[in-house]
Amino acid sequence: MRAVNMLRVLFGTSAVGALMLTPPTAHAQTASPAQAMAVPCSEAALVNAVNAANAAGGGALLLAPFCTYSLTSAHSSGGAGGPAGLPNITTPITMSGLDTEITRASGAPAFRIIEVDGPSQLPTAHGRLTLTTVTISNGDAGIGVGGGIANLGGSVAVTAGGVSNSRASFGGGIYTDTALTMIAGSVTGNTATVDGGGIFENAGSVALLSTNVSGNTPNNCAATPPLSAPC
Repeated sequence: MRAVNMLRVLFGTSAVGALMLTPPTAHAQTASPAQAMAVPCSEAALVNAVNAANAAGGGALLLAPFCTYSLTSAHSSGGAGGPAGLPNITTPITMSGLDTEITRASGAPAFRIIEVDGPSQLPTAHGRLTLTTVTISNGDAGIGVGGGIANLGGSVAVTAGGVSNSRASFGGGIYTDTALTMIAGSVTGNTATVDGGGIFENAGSVALLSTNVSGNTPNNCAATPPLSAPC
């Protein structure tokens, strides 16, 4: 009952109804930006849903509750940013779950989980990612940046979710050069080979409200001068 109440608060009554009443299908349904897509618990369904949302100019993805979306391969070359497990976010996309996780499968090749692109990275991109009660884990950007999430010119907002056990050169958990906001989230157990084990703020702004950033190596947060580290 508490989980349902939290869903009502986070998504609104109509979205909860869509999440609970929409039967699972082999592939996510195509939707306009104003519609919500229920995404069955599979790698292919999540990849298809992100592609569909980007093609539609944005969208709201209702991820399966208590599901772990295990990514076995990269689904974006990532360009200069390196490969990413999901297609790059180039439009406004929300992903809402309930104890939902998106992770790189054990034994999979190295890739970050998500790249969010804005005009400074890709002139035609306007990526804005909103995550609610979704955890990102086990990303590996190698010598690239942002093992969990690389925010390259877009914006990222995380509520009641987090990034864990991910790796990169800068920003083992999250790398950002524009806007990052986290509310009641966590960034834990991430590793950077150079700086910013948890979060690396290259530019832009970082706002952390009631968010736990701890247990990251070699440090929890770092920033490019003259910016101040957010934690």
